[in-house]
Amino acid sequence: MVHDLSDRPADRRAGYARWLAGRECTDCWKASRETDTQSKAEWLAAKRAEEQQAAADWALQFDMPPLEGPERALEWGERSRHQLMTAAHTALVAEGTWDEADWAHLEEKARGIARAGWWIDQRDADGADLLELLDAASAADLGTENPFR
Repeated sequence: MVHDLSDRPADRRAGYARWLAGRECTDCWKASRETDTQSKAEWLAAKRAEEQQAAADWALQFDMPPLEGPERALEWGERSRHQLMTAAHTALVAEGTWDEADWAHLEEKARGIARAGWWIDQRDADGADLLELLDAASAADLGTENPFR
């Protein structure tokens, strides 16, 4: 691209020309941004598909019930449930003091939460807090008040 430097003071033209030489032209910059956006979207779609498949495989392997809720929330809920359950297993069993009986109890409580929105709401929770979260959800479903709130 050609730039007119005649409106710049003479003592600033060389520096500006050097700066311009190190930059892409506007058209090239825009084209690279579109490619970056497309490749980012493709990468994200591939990552989501991979996570979704892992969540579906996990749910099948551990006999987790299908989630309920709006169609657009189901896959997100499944991924959120898988990620939180995996984080909880790591924190409580692999790195913690829980045995398989403790974990089986937690899994059974998790099977009782079928609302995709609940899992989405908990997606940023620490895995070590999952039992407390499941107990609170169970108490809310039973209509009982948690005395520790």
